[in-house]
Amino acid sequence: MATIKGALIGCGFFAINQMHGWRDLPDVEIVAICDRDPERLRVVGDQFAVARRYASSEAMFADGGFDFVDIATTVGSHRPLVELAALHKVPAICQKPFALTLEDAKAMVAAADRAGIALMIHENFRWQTPILAVKAVIDRSEIGTPFWGRVSFRSGFDVFSGQPYLAKGKRFIIEDLGIHSLDIARFLFGDAGRMTARTRRINPEIAGEDVATMMLDHNNGITSIVDVSYATRLSEEPFPQTLIEVDGTRGTLRLGLDYKLAVHGPAGTVERDVSPTLLPWASRPWHNIQESVALIQRHWIERLGSGREPDTSGRDNLQTFALVEAAYLSAERGETIVVGDLLR
Repeated sequence: MATIKGALIGCGFFAINQMHGWRDLPDVEIVAICDRDPERLRVVGDQFAVARRYASSEAMFADGGFDFVDIATTVGSHRPLVELAALHKVPAICQKPFALTLEDAKAMVAAADRAGIALMIHENFRWQTPILAVKAVIDRSEIGTPFWGRVSFRSGFDVFSGQPYLAKGKRFIIEDLGIHSLDIARFLFGDAGRMTARTRRINPEIAGEDVATMMLDHNNGITSIVDVSYATRLSEEPFPQTLIEVDGTRGTLRLGLDYKLAVHGPAGTVERDVSPTLLPWASRPWHNIQESVALIQRHWIERLGSGREPDTSGRDNLQTFALVEAAYLSAERGETIVVGDLLR
């Protein structure tokens, strides 16, 4: 199999994980990197032995020589970079959140469609091993047909030390973390037609909301609660674990702390350890997220090879992005939002 060559734009906080993931994949090589910060460019280039280094994405695309681009920049640059990739007909992975606005996201999907390129959003939380284990239980009907669920991420972890820009935006937890939790809810329970949300800002030092509670009415009749918080002080810090509850017609499942999954059905309760793999380059407690990065990247390469659309394609992520927009609208207006109205 010929080596698949990639390029990375953005050498910041999270991109190191992506570079490790690419290096672990056989027949994949990152041949070019780009960042406006020369020191970050040097650090990543030296660590991963990438000779081609650019301060300009336009110059990198002009030189070419790669089969896909991984866009690991902040959200304000996503649309111009995706459209640049489309102009050069280079398949693209884009970091979440997809775009600044839903209209931007729609334009990016349209640009990729016109260019005939694959576009995947790096929505990696649904690729976490414990989340995949929950999905498998549901798909095997071990608890019957689900009718209620909860996706919960509550923590007091200081996310601002590594990503200080998060404290400055008027939108915070729904856009940065809730988008993952909402995507998990879609992954487990299907698309949602209605959204009701409430938000709070507990930390006075930040600009945006750090607590959000969202209720989703899914199109198949399931009701789910998605709750996220970075203001919750617990005796045992769960970061970065997502906790899940699902009630079905024949039983229940609970994904609890330390990746313990309890499935209760007609024959009784079975407990399983669904811990993620600690990859050689990973570190606790981040290893759950780091493994999911490797898994979604493998999925991208497989889909590139087969020509099939990725599971977290730009088109699919419009549904998740619409839930984010609906949550902010609902919290602002104090009313339930019809999600489909945002996608028209």
